[in-house]
Amino acid sequence: MQDFRAAVSQRIITALDESAPFIDDERALSIWKEFLRPVYSLAEAGKRTRALLVAAGCEAYAPTLSPIHAGTAVELYQLSALAHDDIIDESDTRRGVPAIHRSFSTSHRAMSMMGDSGSFGRKSAILAGDFLLSLAALEFERAEHMSADAFATARKLFHEMTAETAYGQYLDFRAELTALNDDQASAVSEALLVVRHKSARYSVELPLLIGAALAGATDTDLTHLSRVGRPLGIAFQLRDDELGIFGKLEDTGKPAGGDITEGKRTVLLALTRGMADADAVVNIDSLLGKELSPTDVAYVQRVVTECGAYDAHEEMITRYEQEALVALTHIPSSPILHSVMEALATRRS
Repeated sequence: MQDFRAAVSQRIITALDESAPFIDDERALSIWKEFLRPVYSLAEAGKRTRALLVAAGCEAYAPTLSPIHAGTAVELYQLSALAHDDIIDESDTRRGVPAIHRSFSTSHRAMSMMGDSGSFGRKSAILAGDFLLSLAALEFERAEHMSADAFATARKLFHEMTAETAYGQYLDFRAELTALNDDQASAVSEALLVVRHKSARYSVELPLLIGAALAGATDTDLTHLSRVGRPLGIAFQLRDDELGIFGKLEDTGKPAGGDITEGKRTVLLALTRGMADADAVVNIDSLLGKELSPTDVAYVQRVVTECGAYDAHEEMITRYEQEALVALTHIPSSPILHSVMEALATRRS
């Protein structure tokens, strides 16, 4: 597993190095290096979880096939999604380094360029994200596969993944600008809708399916694998939402309380608003969308814990993880998948 992770990491850098065959002079090459410098910084970090899930899906149905190019394509796509996501969320950091748009803003100031550095950073990061999306699609064309039909199925899944994630991102952004829902069941349902379309499928389910499809898995096989990947993906995102409030900067690369600052309508927020007392709900609501002080973060963490929302959220995560484990008995063995599932269940970053 470590060898595969290392191979994908190296291939990501190689793909970036070889990503501009259209450049034919030194000046253009210099600006291209400037354009991709923030991308390299982000690309060098990351756990390669999605690539490992591609490998896990592949291993279950064709253990001898090593989907390095497909894993790389999924990781390049994630870089594209992160570039755009961090603009929308106005994030300062990602994976412990400056977000791509912040890096471009810093470069703008360092080069004493004209105009607004923030605007330059956002526009440049949009273009970098678009570039990475194209590069991911090109990389997927190299994907290892068992047959032409297997490749066609996997390629369709790959492009469905990129399209669905854009829609999921819209759901997430739209929810932040929608009035808070005081009906807990309805609010949880709405939050789970975002989870499924923005994160769960692209983070876990679809990488698994892409790997299995490349290995020649049948439609029935893919259905069984979805029953593992979807609940596992939901559990993955719910855990991420916990880290968005309780995570440490040194572990997650993002500050604690970031989901409150960004106004995220998470399941954890819905549970908290439904279980906390009225005064606490008013206070939590007043903090949504605002920069939090350490005192604010500690207050939110205390309310979430003391009202029982944290424990209820943990129980929900456990239910989804158990659902995935039950479904796992219906697919061929994949040691990689078992390892990834264990890592996701205990992750703190």
